Amino acid sequence: MCALPTRPDPEAAAEGDGRDLVVVESPAKARTIANILGRGYEVLASLGHVRDLPKRGLGVDVEKGFLPTYVLLKEKEKAVRRIKEAAQRARTIYLATDPDREGEAIAWHLLQAADLAQRPYKRVVLHEITSQAIQDAFRHPRGIDMHLVEAQQARRILDRLLGYLLSPFLWRKVRGGLSAGRVQSVALRLLVEREREIQGFSPQEYWTIDAILAKGDASFRARLVGYSEDKGKLEIPNEAEAQRLVSLLSSATYRVTKFDKRVQPRRPPPPFITSTLQQEAARRLGFTAQKTMIIAQQLYEGIPLGHQGETGLITYMRTDSTHLAQVAVEEARRFILERFGKEFLPPSPRQYKTKVKNAQEAHEAIRPTSIFREPESIRSYLTDDQFQLYRLIWQRTVACQMADARSEVRSADIVAETPGEKGLLLRASSSVLVFPGYRQLYSEGSDEEEEDEESLELPPLAPGDVLALLRLEPRQHFTEPPRRYTEATLVKALEEKGIGRPSTYATIIATLLERGYVVREGRHLRPTELGMVVADMLVQYFPQFVDVEFTAEMEDRLDEIARGERPWQPVVQGFYVPLQAALQRAEAAPKAMQVTDETCPQCGNALVVRWGRRGRFLSCSAFPRCRFSRPLEGEETPISHHRCPECDSPMVVRDGRYGRFLACSRFPQCRGRRPLGTGAPCPKCGGELVERRDQRRRPFYGCSRYPDCDYTVRHRPLPEPCPSCGGLLLAQGSRGARCVQCRWQGEPQALGEATS
Repeated sequence: MCALPTRPDPEAAAEGDGRDLVVVESPAKARTIANILGRGYEVLASLGHVRDLPKRGLGVDVEKGFLPTYVLLKEKEKAVRRIKEAAQRARTIYLATDPDREGEAIAWHLLQAADLAQRPYKRVVLHEITSQAIQDAFRHPRGIDMHLVEAQQARRILDRLLGYLLSPFLWRKVRGGLSAGRVQSVALRLLVEREREIQGFSPQEYWTIDAILAKGDASFRARLVGYSEDKGKLEIPNEAEAQRLVSLLSSATYRVTKFDKRVQPRRPPPPFITSTLQQEAARRLGFTAQKTMIIAQQLYEGIPLGHQGETGLITYMRTDSTHLAQVAVEEARRFILERFGKEFLPPSPRQYKTKVKNAQEAHEAIRPTSIFREPESIRSYLTDDQFQLYRLIWQRTVACQMADARSEVRSADIVAETPGEKGLLLRASSSVLVFPGYRQLYSEGSDEEEEDEESLELPPLAPGDVLALLRLEPRQHFTEPPRRYTEATLVKALEEKGIGRPSTYATIIATLLERGYVVREGRHLRPTELGMVVADMLVQYFPQFVDVEFTAEMEDRLDEIARGERPWQPVVQGFYVPLQAALQRAEAAPKAMQVTDETCPQCGNALVVRWGRRGRFLSCSAFPRCRFSRPLEGEETPISHHRCPECDSPMVVRDGRYGRFLACSRFPQCRGRRPLGTGAPCPKCGGELVERRDQRRRPFYGCSRYPDCDYTVRHRPLPEPCPSCGGLLLAQGSRGARCVQCRWQGEPQALGEATS
């Protein structure tokens, strides 16, 4: 990589037209900043990255220290030309791209592409787009942080090397159009391993016995847990053992041996980081990770608020830090005191430590730019989705500075005594909220499905109390396999394992869905057979590169580069050399196929199951000498959360002349069908865009909420959001895309990583 040019002395620079130039990524962000800065500044948008590795060819000179070759993106030529012309007129150029590695790299590439290095320039970092934050940033500019640039460059080269080398391998061994990614493939492995656990799970029977006991008029539930003289847990493996114990309990005398009562505080959860926002939005609002990030981007870049103009409502939404600025903490405490009262305010401000592995701590947590801008006060300016997400962020931020919730927890040990038998031990407990604290405003969602079981408060008891038995409730249970990942739990797993970064989670999931490696079943993600084949092949022949620990360690190396603790070339070298060796060994791998007991009707050789662009099919094993092939009967993928509009049976994905569609699983008895969703959210209402046909059988894409929403587009929507403004991307050409909102054009990052 070329060294950063030395910044010239501002006094020696040519005089401009009296205005300063500010360059950001997106038009929406540019409008908000322009309104704040006023007429003394010209604010232009680069529309994201302006340079990248070439679309064709590796673009990395392995022999010369992995030197990358960057090219100006054709679709950015106009934007770069405008910036270059404006720079010649400007006194000072301020590069105000996003405050992360990508933003730092965009700023550096702008210097090269628009020849800004020969003009007086400064780098400003905006963690929120408000008047105060912008003033502070412009008072404290800095130069380009080359360590961050090199870390982003190393990540891009690593992704290019792996994608460029492994994707063609999958084309040769499975089918064309597939992709591998440095982080994407590890995420796929997690999903496939969980699916294999579920498939191999053998349920085990067990029983529980609850006793409904009473003291006076108060009744409560206690569970049999063991023998009073033994510390081990009591196992009830079958109905016969359960009935034996029920018989003993029916004639027993119940006596309290221990009673405890205590107040248990519960601390509020920390403010949102990217991953926890995605998880909570999935649990509470039903948003996908991608949808959450699109809406958060809109809230960050600015929303028109009447006479206030375009206003940034939240801080930067790609962060792994739970730190809050002092001004935000003080504002939150002042609001809590005024709104809820002194008892809801802890004695001192709360501080939170980030638990994320490899957290960079570069930014603040995600919070409102003003606590006193309550959600209801701006609801009329927001869409429903924007309002729900803003309210969630606002509530969590205020709640994290509120007093603990306090519950009174009661527990009791009870012995059931039967003459001539060992005493049986039962336990009862209850928890009653005595002070709501932060829960007055906010309660955190859960990934676990709560059992709907009668809750009875434990009355005050004392050792020696004799209790009456009202009834016994024996219940049969079976152990359950682990649940499939949801988007929320997959993001949580990636975060805990130190894989990927806040900006990548939504893209990873979108890519897996786009490639057909994974399908959604309700809230859950299920790997398809194609996804399992790809994951198995990568694990077998490239185990190191789809290993969780290896990938997390690579994230550590990138962090060290960003901190200036390690040069980037040796990191790439240490990745590339074993990758090349593994690729050479894997070339001898057979193609992914399954031999059947059927014979080819043309030449008599065995027929095999192969993969094609439309799924699996039967082909002659003598291919290419014999080109016989035919569809594989029953080749379909069930989608259990879609029901047939004709008979309410489950629907399946089938391939037709015009692509994939959903058909009734009872075909041909029932011919119900419906369009297959694209995974792209409707920019008008947030619904899903699905493929439809007009009267002339021409395809178009419309909102699944039609007729309530009439949004339509002609070109295929992509599930990945626009890298510039978060808007809807439409497919353009074989690999390109364009944004319907800001007119950004280029290759989506997910496609770039997957197919480069």
